[in-house]
Amino acid sequence: MKTTVEVPDDLYRRAKAEAALRGRKLKDLVEEGLRLVLDAPRATGPQPRLSKLMKRARGAVDSGVSDLASDPRHLAGFGRDARHR
Repeated sequence: MKTTVEVPDDLYRRAKAEAALRGRKLKDLVEEGLRLVLDAPRATGPQPRLSKLMKRARGAVDSGVSDLASDPRHLAGFGRDARHR
């Protein structure tokens, strides 16, 4: 089957060059790519939340203040333009 697919110019040039390096036609490279994507197993279930992924990175930077939200000095002017103080 023939179809038309629009791709960014840089992607087209890269794909065309890669096909030439492999001694293949662009259509063969595109077909191989589609098969790889479609045959790959899909992720099942919910994706992990960012907070869970970043859990080990928490506290990696010590600001010197245990909790900025609990210190009113750090919240002074929050939400206001600093020039109007």
